[in-house]
Amino acid sequence: MDTIELKLPKTARGDVRALMRIGDRWFRRVTEEFLLMRRMILAYRSLLKTHQQLLNKYKALSEAERNVLRPAITIIEEQMDTLARQIAVEAGVRYPAYNRLVDGLGISGRISAMEALAELIVYLEPSKGWRKTKNLVGLFKPIRGRKKIYSGCLRKALQRLTASINNIPSFQLTARMEKEVLLKIWRIYRMEALGRLAMPAQG
Repeated sequence: MDTIELKLPKTARGDVRALMRIGDRWFRRVTEEFLLMRRMILAYRSLLKTHQQLLNKYKALSEAERNVLRPAITIIEEQMDTLARQIAVEAGVRYPAYNRLVDGLGISGRISAMEALAELIVYLEPSKGWRKTKNLVGLFKPIRGRKKIYSGCLRKALQRLTASINNIPSFQLTARMEKEVLLKIWRIYRMEALGRLAMPAQG
């Protein structure tokens, strides 16, 4: 919110006052875990994007040209695999529901799928209801005349995860499949979070 609209002086104190007038629902609680995971996930998304760009170029090249590009693709894939493993390990340490979800979804050992699950766990908020959760990834019917607003990156992560769980290529995915996977994640994640909040303090 602009400080001019609130008729506050353009000073640090005025900025603080302006922020204090904004409701809590406009902010996300940022933790050390979130910042660490976000940094790793953004790096992985960058590698994923580069990998896809190289694959698109690869398809349009002659066999001789493909032989030149193939080593670069292999290097990117190795970097993706290494980073995905690191993300999975960190998610298992920092998010108690993660390991339970890996087992529940049957994706243990599927590194790409485990990375995709980590992305969802980091950005989903278990305190939010099911409607807001599915809206976040675009699983809702668009309103006529309005543009759908959602997280495209999280939707892609859900699609990668759903395709892996169902052992199908991405073009065979349906919104129903994605919704079923997301609902299972949301239920387990929410139960885990509520259970931890209900636990009495130890000491």
